[in-house]
Amino acid sequence: MMLSEDRRTKPHFDIVLLLMMYLLMFIGVLMISVATFNPDVSADVPLLNRILNSDSGSWQAIFVVASPAAVWFIVSIPYEHFRSYARMYYYAVLILLVIVLGASSIRNVRAWLSVGLGRMIQPAEFAKLTIILMLARSMASTPKPMNTFKDAIRTMATFAVPAGITVLQGEVGSVIVMAVIFYMMIVFGGADWKWLTLLMVLAVIAVGTLFAYGLISGSEDFRLQRILSFLDPRKYPLSGGYQILNSEQAIGSGGLTGIGLFIPGSLSQLNFVPEDWTDFVFATVGEAVGFIGSTVIVLLYLAMLLRMLYLARYTYDKFGRMIIIGVMSMLFIHIFQNIAMTIGLMPITGIPLPFLSYGGSNLLTNIVGVSLVLNVVKNRSNAMPNYSMPVTIATTGRRGAKKKIYVNRAKPARKH
Repeated sequence: MMLSEDRRTKPHFDIVLLLMMYLLMFIGVLMISVATFNPDVSADVPLLNRILNSDSGSWQAIFVVASPAAVWFIVSIPYEHFRSYARMYYYAVLILLVIVLGASSIRNVRAWLSVGLGRMIQPAEFAKLTIILMLARSMASTPKPMNTFKDAIRTMATFAVPAGITVLQGEVGSVIVMAVIFYMMIVFGGADWKWLTLLMVLAVIAVGTLFAYGLISGSEDFRLQRILSFLDPRKYPLSGGYQILNSEQAIGSGGLTGIGLFIPGSLSQLNFVPEDWTDFVFATVGEAVGFIGSTVIVLLYLAMLLRMLYLARYTYDKFGRMIIIGVMSMLFIHIFQNIAMTIGLMPITGIPLPFLSYGGSNLLTNIVGVSLVLNVVKNRSNAMPNYSMPVTIATTGRRGAKKKIYVNRAKPARKH
């Protein structure tokens, strides 16, 4: 049987995805600079000077300028390398996660390692990528993930081990991201609906039990306080609800078109919203460019996610397809949770906004994630000889149902 070639499946360097990423990174540098600019600097200086006069903005700009080297490096690595060395990367990051447990605590969280020059790295960010690679590798070896109890335990352990260590660090936000990556990948990977339902029910029960225990025991844990302040922020205006209320006020003050960039006396310049250059950078966005500008950025994010979904749809190699799904899931939960918490629709979790929030580890993780997608799309034909694509034919089985056969793309069946 001869299969016709589809131009949508052809390998190529996806410049559209790359341009969307860099546009978001440029907006990120701009908004970080707006949130941290020095009002004493003359308003007549060029934009570049504004960025350079912001410590956080200039560091983020350095990361962005250096990022093409990271993109080139990841894209140029042979495609099969990631399949072969996924386990090595996974265990290396696990070691870093364990080392972090002995690091100094910052706001009751042990999640960072100092690397000099006042810079720190957050291994939990890199763990997200290694989970994606390991799950993709595992799912590519079987037509249906978690089809046996042993395989289910192995698949769940791939997520549970780094997630458990991250919980011990006190970094719950990253655990939520890891959980969403895991769940979305097994959904798209074809796991049985019984497993999907069971895991969802167990997650709901676990969260509900922990919340109830915290209330009954009178716990003052900051994570419980964040949930309570989310439910009624005005009850905690000077503690847990302070950041949510101020963020909503800052976004609302932007109105339809925003108050503009680098405005002395603006809420972002006065640090009215804590962390408005990192986790709450969307509050700065809302104030500066208003509803219209914020909507444009959200649509840009949506376009990036849909682009990845499109690329996954036409990647027949399961390993590559699952990498794209994993990266898409990681970006999706970051975008959804971050924007939702800044407008009061979700509890505060400390999950940064991809490409916009300040932070080297998260930015590098997102850049590497998108670069992995670019690598898959550029080299996906190299892996297709080992892939059997399902083709529906009119072979009658029970009850007249059509059956699927599997045809190797690289070696079409001989004609007789």
